[in-house]
Amino acid sequence: MSGVAELEPTRIQLPNGWDPRPHQEALWAYMAQPKPALRAVAVWHRRGGKDSTGLNVCATKMDERVGTYWHMLPEAAQGRKVIWDGMDAVTGKRFIDQAFPRALRRSAHNDEMKIVWHNGSIYQVVGSDNYNSLIGANPIGVIFSEYSVAKPAAWDYIRPILRENGGWAMFLYTPRGKNHGKRLYDMAQRLMLEEKGWFAEMQTVNDTGLVSREEIEEERDSGMSDEMIEQEYFCSFEGAVEGSYYSKELKRIREDNRLTQVPFAVGIPVNTFWDIGQNDTCAVWFHQHVGVQHRFIYCFEASGEGFSFFVRRMQTLQAERGYLWGQHFLPHDADTKTQATMDNKDGRSAKELLEGLGLRSLVVVPRIDDVTLGIELVRQKLSQCWFDLKGTSDTRTITGGGEEGGGFDALGQYHKQYDEKADTWRRHPYHDWSSNYADAFRQWAQGYLPMTGGAQGGSKRKQRSARTV
Repeated sequence: MSGVAELEPTRIQLPNGWDPRPHQEALWAYMAQPKPALRAVAVWHRRGGKDSTGLNVCATKMDERVGTYWHMLPEAAQGRKVIWDGMDAVTGKRFIDQAFPRALRRSAHNDEMKIVWHNGSIYQVVGSDNYNSLIGANPIGVIFSEYSVAKPAAWDYIRPILRENGGWAMFLYTPRGKNHGKRLYDMAQRLMLEEKGWFAEMQTVNDTGLVSREEIEEERDSGMSDEMIEQEYFCSFEGAVEGSYYSKELKRIREDNRLTQVPFAVGIPVNTFWDIGQNDTCAVWFHQHVGVQHRFIYCFEASGEGFSFFVRRMQTLQAERGYLWGQHFLPHDADTKTQATMDNKDGRSAKELLEGLGLRSLVVVPRIDDVTLGIELVRQKLSQCWFDLKGTSDTRTITGGGEEGGGFDALGQYHKQYDEKADTWRRHPYHDWSSNYADAFRQWAQGYLPMTGGAQGGSKRKQRSARTV
């Protein structure tokens, strides 16, 4: 894949000052094909040159077809640090200046992390954490960098766009446990073997030779665990996100086959547990208590939607599946009056708004001041949990807005903040796409009482059921 981009009076060969190394050649050759709808999954070890490959693929593609191209990282702030401001340690040159030489740009916009190419194509660094803000754009090429820790719903949103316009997608990452990244790699590998158009490749340090045994030993001596070494340098999917709160418990759930097909028990009340964000995503878990099992049968989330959206979704599920509602557990601030808005003219609380929409049997879970105590409650109770694979793990876009599934992966992604200056983990969680599902799940651990369905620390009211929402 090469071409000559012309912008008088300069002629520059693309890729610009970059040639694929031996371990990059297979991916490069696949992406060089003059075919629409290319899909490539590259699971490479740390320091394997994933993003530099993606950048140079993108630059040549931009020359071949005018359009919008995205380089999507888990968060926009991460994209600025790693890609937009990132520098090659050897040359001291910014990655984007190597891949997109200034002589071939019409303009560059630092605030938007956007480059306008000489032919009108646009390259932009974006984040999967706010992909909803990109609605209306029509990308024809997307690099999903560090996809294993990105919000999986972003691909569900972008996939139909690329299908319609014949666009391409690259997924570049190192494993982070058996989550959506593992499932995507397995699917891509199967489709490649079936000659259905996908490319899948795993490259460890044994394949590339880029990291010596001595360097790995230095990492181990400096405190990196054997599990993390296997993950980062040998692409093991057995590891977990660094600082993950629930990695051990979720691993046991998989080993015990408690992430599986969990049947909906007809006649058993379905409880829901909510996280209500302020101008943020709202997430809801659906739960049944059957014998000694706490079954989580479904979850969904949406952003930028009013409570009426969530109640309508619940009505749809009730009609389709015959749910018998139990109680609906809301966070501690659901009783707080809010400022008046166009949708809430009298400044009612979230609880009052939901009651006004017909939702009954609402329980406000008492606050625990230290969030880590709530996290510890979750840890203690996960041994009692079963999760439906389709309803809580496989992410899908809901017709009309929002996403369903993905909650189990969010629990695996939920992790501590890392203080780079102090080189240590902080007590409190890092806020990213996983936080909403994790916060909603914590309402179950903090609020649900098996015998009564009441709220811990509150009145022990009897279980009540509402057949309608």
